[in-house]
Parts: sequence; C-alpha cells; structure tokens
Amino acid sequence: MTAGAPDLWARAQEADTLVDKLVATLPEPAARTAEQRAEIGAAKHAARALRAAHLDRHAESVYRRLTEDTAGLRIGELLDAAADRFPGLVPGPERIAADRARRQADKEGWEIDQGLFLRAVLRSPQAGPHLLDAMLRPTDRARHLLPEFLRTGVLRTRSVLLERRDGTAYLTMCRDDCLNAEDEEQVDDMETAVDLALLDPGVRVAVLRGGEMTHPRYRGKRVFSAGINLKRLHAGDISLAGFLLRRETGYLRKMIAGLLVDHDGSWHSRTVEKPWIAAVDTFAIGGGMQVLLACDLVLAASDAYLTLPAAREGIVPGAGNFRLGRHTGPRISRQVILGGRRLWAAEPDARHLIDEVVEPGELDAAVERAARRLQSPAVVTNRHMLNTAEEPPEEFRRYIAEFALQQALRLYGEDVITKVGRFAGRTA
Repeated sequence: MTAGAPDLWARAQEADTLVDKLVATLPEPAARTAEQRAEIGAAKHAARALRAAHLDRHAESVYRRLTEDTAGLRIGELLDAAADRFPGLVPGPERIAADRARRQADKEGWEIDQGLFLRAVLRSPQAGPHLLDAMLRPTDRARHLLPEFLRTGVLRTRSVLLERRDGTAYLTMCRDDCLNAEDEEQVDDMETAVDLALLDPGVRVAVLRGGEMTHPRYRGKRVFSAGINLKRLHAGDISLAGFLLRRETGYLRKMIAGLLVDHDGSWHSRTVEKPWIAAVDTFAIGGGMQVLLACDLVLAASDAYLTLPAAREGIVPGAGNFRLGRHTGPRISRQVILGGRRLWAAEPDARHLIDEVVEPGELDAAVERAARRLQSPAVVTNRHMLNTAEEPPEEFRRYIAEFALQQALRLYGEDVITKVGRFAGRTA
C-alpha cells in the first residue's frame, strides 16, 4: 500500500483476515456468549494495534494520495475514498451500512476503526490542517440554497428556521418534539444555516435561540437544547463521522473560525467571520451548553440552567473539555464535566459563561440590544484576534485528533450502551 515497513502492513492484513473469519463464523453481536465476545474483542484489538502502528508512519502519504486530485475531502468523503482505494485500512461502506441498521448495542463497532484512521490523519501537521480546512468550506447544500436565501431572507427546514432582519440572522432551533435534542438531520440543518448566515453579505451578526416546544412538560415554552438525542443513539442513528465529528469540525468550528471561501478580502482574512449571540431559555444541556462556548455573547433567562452531563451519558462532551476550562477555570470545569454540576444562570459561577442574565420576559429585548451592539465593524476583527489567542488552530487540531478515537471507543462502552438503553421507551 505504501513504501516502507511491508512486514508491518502484511501482519496487519493477516490480523484483519482473522477478524473477518471470526465475524463470518460467530453469531450476530447481540447473540454472542461472553467467551465469543472476548475472542472477537482480542482479535480486533490485535488488528487495531498493528494498523495504528502502520498509520503512525504512513497516514500523511495515504492522505496525500487520497486527496491529490481534489480540492479537499470532507470527513465522510475521505473515509469512503480510503475504503475504496486502500481496502482493509478502514471499514468499507457495506460494513458501516450493516452496523448502521442495528441498535447501538448490536453493532460490531467498525466506527472505532474509522476513528483510528482519522486520529492518525488529524495528528499529521500537514494532513490534519488540510482536512480541517475542507470542513470549513461551505456545504454543497448551502451553496445550492444560497440564491433563494439571498432573495427571501428565510430558510425553513424540519430542524431550524433562519431569518434575516435588519442585518441580523436569527437562527432558531425548532425540534419542538424532542426539546431540540440533536440528531444527524439537525446537525446537517445547523451547518447549512450557519453557512448561509456567514455567506450572506447582508448579515452582520447572528443570534441562536431555541423555539417553542410541544413536549408535554414544556409546551409553549422556549427551550435552548437538550443536547444529543439519546433515543437516536440507542437506535444506532448517531454516527462518529456524520454527527460527532461533523458537528465539532463543521458548524461549531465555523461559528468560531469562520467560513473558508473565496471573497474580496481573502488576501487579509482567509475566512468570513461574524459574531454569534446565544440566548438561553429554560436549559442548555450537553451539546447545547457546548454551543455556548462557540459564541461571542451569551444571554440567559434568570430561571435557565447549563450542564454537561458527560459522566451520566458516558461519552466525551465534544470540544467541551477543550473549551470549558478557558472560561471557568479548571476546578469548575471538572465539577461540571466529571461531577455533573448544574450551573443556574443566576448563580455567581455561571457568570463565567453567561454575559447577561435577565428575567424570562425580557430576553427578547436583551437580544435586540445585544445584536445592535455587535454590529460594529471592529467587532469582527477583535473577535478574530481573541479567537486566535484563545483557540489556536494547532491546539484544536491536536485535541480533535484524540477526540476522534476516544469518542469512537466511548460509543461502544458497555456503560454507554446500558445508559442510552433507558431512553428507548421515552417519547422525547
């Protein structure tokens, strides 16, 4: 496949062949005995150790060959290309599709092999930045929808509503049936909306807020976000590439670093950036709280709360581990991430994350005032310099490289499988 260490790659292929034989002869994952699970687990472990050693040496050359005839591939496209060009390096689409059709508890866990490959690519000082740049470019869907949005100033999807009014883009999360708990459809809609807000020259500032809910407990109330949709995770519909990595390297990073696109000022600023305001009603849980860390200004109703229940859910809270301590300091970040501490908007420690707390009925007016304040031309330049100092691209790359594998492993942890199973029968 690549020059050098042929014995290592041959051994990795032999180990993969053993895994293939075991998968073909053993029952489906859910029907395996403890001994059979141990046997296949040991075989996968050995194969992954050899493949990891090979990728440590050759990930950069592999990436270069996969992208040499392209302007750059997004994460999903890169995985497909690697499976096609270098069989055995990552799972093929048929394996990923077969796993996708199963509940999380019944999968083989081929996404761990995707995470292994992506960690190696993102670790590379050349390949990693190139891949992250590809994820900062506008999606094809956004490019297709842009002319209509420029004409009407409105985008409606099942998950979001984007409206342009007086130089401000109002992005409302509208999954009223599930308290704005994110799934892959919502991640796609969010990235599309963020792209459009950044591409539209008539937008100077963007506001993110949750819409009114139809959930029985919160009917008629606005809710910011309940985080990851654990019902969809239990069902096997939350993927590493299409949700967890796309979310972090796609719309969330675009909110911070901007959109990589050719524009009039490309010679002095490679991305198009705009300030983001978050307005929190009721709660921002998990991924909802993570979004706040990507915003320039956070407003909250006095009865709202924030929390990152990573310990309860068992997964890594995205780039929350990377960003939270910068806002709160290490002690509070550990209390929140490791201990599940809930921060109420009105308590003093929450002011590390929230800029302004108002009574619930006053949040609309506070949002309008904040949007006017952040429309100053100097805001974009200064937020760029702040983000350059606070979140250097190389530091983010190193974090997200390790996240790619560690999150993949957590997806298949027995504790995670057990916990998300409790959500199977819930209505939202």
